[in-house]
Amino acid sequence: MYAKKRSGVPTPVLCDDTGILLSKLTGGSLADAAIEGRLFMASNQAAVTTCTTKNNTFTGLAIVNPTGSGKLFVMHEFSYALLDSSSGDTNLSLLVGPSAGFTAVITPRCARWGHAASVALVNDSATITGTSGIIVKHIATIGTNATADLLVPCGTQDLGGSIVLPGGYACYTDTTLATGAGTIFFGFVWEEIDA
Repeated sequence: MYAKKRSGVPTPVLCDDTGILLSKLTGGSLADAAIEGRLFMASNQAAVTTCTTKNNTFTGLAIVNPTGSGKLFVMHEFSYALLDSSSGDTNLSLLVGPSAGFTAVITPRCARWGHAASVALVNDSATITGTSGIIVKHIATIGTNATADLLVPCGTQDLGGSIVLPGGYACYTDTTLATGAGTIFFGFVWEEIDA
């Protein structure tokens, strides 16, 4: 179905899930998912020390879709913030791997505050069992500096739904070298849809 502008050029019509015509968009690109209670977020509640790359003694932030959840996790955003300079130059990346070994440590929150509960397990420290994850996206290079001042910029990465986790998989942070005590915070935003 298409609407027409005065010029006669057809444009797509936006309807909700029941087929009711929407007269305007509300908010940004994730607003519908947020309003409908499908959008969730989680972040470290304290700065963490990351582990060396693909280490099965994991520290950082992991979003885990449990086996049998019946959901797909569509990853929309990743963010990081530094509390202090890293103790070594390191590359920050995201991995995807099996969910074995991860437990629930941090409570994920619905973007429509208090509306829905996530099925995700969010973890900041775990002993991963089985196969290590695979690096799927490089995010940033984090460097040291000679002074105590923070010189490395922090950032938000739009993942644009480019990582989709079925049940039994996790998306989590990775650094090539450990970053030092209490250095960095991480955050994720994702959408949960029926598989």
